[in-house]
Formats: sequence, C-alpha cells, structure tokens
Amino acid sequence: MDQLAVTLIELGAVVFVLGLLARLAGRVGMSPIPFYLLGGLGFGAGGIIQLDGVREFSHLSGEIGVILLLLMLGLEYTADELFTGLRKSWQAGVLDAVLNAIPGAAVALLLGWGPVGALVMAGVTYISSSGIAAKTLTDLGRLGNRETPVVLSVLVFEDLAMAVYLPILTATLAGVGFFGGLQAVAIALAVITVVLLVAMKHGQRVSAIVHSENAEVFLLTVLGAALLVAGLASALQVSAAVGAFMLGIAISGATAHNATRMLEPLRDLFAAIFFVAFGLSTDATSIPPVLGWALLLAVATTATKMLTGWWAAGRAGIGKPGRVRAGAALVARGEFSIVIAGLAVASGAVPGQMAALASSYVLIMAVLGPLIARFIESWVKPFIKPRKAPVAGAGTSA
Repeated sequence: MDQLAVTLIELGAVVFVLGLLARLAGRVGMSPIPFYLLGGLGFGAGGIIQLDGVREFSHLSGEIGVILLLLMLGLEYTADELFTGLRKSWQAGVLDAVLNAIPGAAVALLLGWGPVGALVMAGVTYISSSGIAAKTLTDLGRLGNRETPVVLSVLVFEDLAMAVYLPILTATLAGVGFFGGLQAVAIALAVITVVLLVAMKHGQRVSAIVHSENAEVFLLTVLGAALLVAGLASALQVSAAVGAFMLGIAISGATAHNATRMLEPLRDLFAAIFFVAFGLSTDATSIPPVLGWALLLAVATTATKMLTGWWAAGRAGIGKPGRVRAGAALVARGEFSIVIAGLAVASGAVPGQMAALASSYVLIMAVLGPLIARFIESWVKPFIKPRKAPVAGAGTSA
C-alpha cells in the first residue's frame, strides 16, 4: 500500500475517533480537551496503536489550530473591553499570576529543568482555560451572576498577560540571549500597542476590509488574513498566536459575530487535531513517573485559583457563595497550557518529560475544573454562615 493511502486511512481513523470522543464528552457534560489528549496518547509512542503517517499533517494542522483558537478568542473582545477589564482587574490579575506561576516554576526547578523549564511550567500552571470556563458558566446558567464579570475580568487579564509572555517564552526557547529577549519583548509590546490603537480608532475599517456578504469570500478573507498576520508576527519574533489574537481584537461588531459563527467549525476541527498532535508527541510510558508531580500541582493550583477568585470577588463586594463560585470557575486549565508546553517541547530546549507532566496536569485540571464549578457550592454550603437579617425597627449603634 502506498504512503498516501496509508496517511489518508490513518487521518480518517483519527478524525473519526475524535468525533466519537467529542460525542462521549458531550454526553457526560465535559470539555472534549482531555478526551482529545487521551486520543493522541493512544495513537502516539507507547500508546495502543502507533500512527506515524499523520505526524507531518498533524503538526501543520496543530499550528493552524492554535492560530484559530487565539483568533476567535480575540474576536470575543473589543479594545475598549480589554482596557476596561485591565483597569478593573489588574490587582487580581497580578495576584493570580504570582500565586499560580510559583507552583509550576518550583516543580520545574525541583526536577532539575533549570530556569527555562521554570519559565515554561510557570505559564502552564498560571493560565486558566477561557474556553472551558466560558462553557462551564454557560452550562450552569451563571452568566448573569454577580461574580461572573469578576471571573471574565481575570480571564481578560490572563489573555493580555499571554500576549507579553509568549514572545518572551519564544525568545528564551530560541536561545537569543538577554538582549535578544528584550528586543523581542519591545517588538511585541510595540505591535500590541499599535494594534490596540488601530482597533480603537479604525476598527470599523479593519472590519470592512475583511467583511463580505458572500460567505465563501468572507471565510477565505478572514482565514487568509489570520494566517498572513500570524506569519508576519512570527517573522518579527512575536508569537504567531499573539498576532492572530490581535487581529481578532481589531475586528469588531457584526463582522466579528459573523466571523465567529463561520470559523467555529474550522476552529473545532483544527484545535482537536492540535490536542491530538500534542498527545502524539508525548510518550505515554513517560507519564507514570511524573503523575505524582501532576497531582501535587493539581492540588496546589486548585487552591491558588480558588484563593484568587475569592479575593477578587470579595473586592467587588460579592458574598461568600459568589466568591467560592468565582474561584471554582477559574480552576480549569486547557488550551493555553498545552500551547505553552507544545512550544517548549518543539524547541527541544526542555526535557521530553515536560510534555508528559503538562499532559497529565491538563488532563486532571480539564476534568476537575468543571466538576468543582458544578458542585463546589453544595460542598462548602455547610461551612458558610448566612448573613443575619436586620431586625425590623432596630437602630444602629455608632
């Protein structure tokens, strides 16, 4: 059998299995991300069936998946919303970064992975999954809750932090040195600033350039623009994913809504292949030695995210049940953590064990996050004392 036929058969089998896994995830009310990762582990080295024919295709498709993930994340925000969210949440965002980056960095140093490994693992444990958080809040009917804007503000701060973190990480992994890293950060900040200013002043013009009443023309224009901007960003030593995120922010109004609707199936397809590709690059037999560390990180960073949400919601004057719900909504990790680990593993600058640790950690957190969000209030309700209602006619003392 020729190589093309083998590749097509393997690719068809992988995509078909992904469909079955997504259906299973929907039936049990969970994010499909852990199922996709398990699928990749099953098809990779040390898995049940090793497929080599789809590796080259899955690598490029995975890169497109990351670009579409970040593009559509950017489409959810306008420049004004980003600035408003940053102004409201910067203190909670800083606390979030410190509390949740330290455990990952500490474990990397304990395992002897050095400063580069510490930088990577700090990002893996820091960033919550915006996708899982948004889906969980929607499924539980909590979009109208008082604590939800607090949660979204923290997620916005994390997304902006990633726009700065990813160029730093890319430069560090490339080994460009301290001054090269500073140059990469300066370029990234300049690009982000220019794009945000363009989005605020000329967002309608950007939207008009990519908009079309013809669905085919619209899809090709938006997708082509995303890949072009991502490639140019990468050429400037800025993360391709950040370039796509910035383009999403620049597109606004009805154009952003239509782009989201049309790109969603493509995003789901390529993102699924991205998670499978990461699983394929991870040797399943390397997971058991790091599983204990993954569980330790899961416990530690669940506690730190809960503390972040509790503190942020408390500053907004929200009661104890809402504070608990805010913390629980931030627990899940997912797409961004895998993006960070994938960049590191592909560079060859970190040990292969990191892929195993990141996979195990994200598997645990992607499952644990929605479960905690669903049940946390009933678990802690006996420990939360209700406020006493004021006695009618009672005076107040000075």
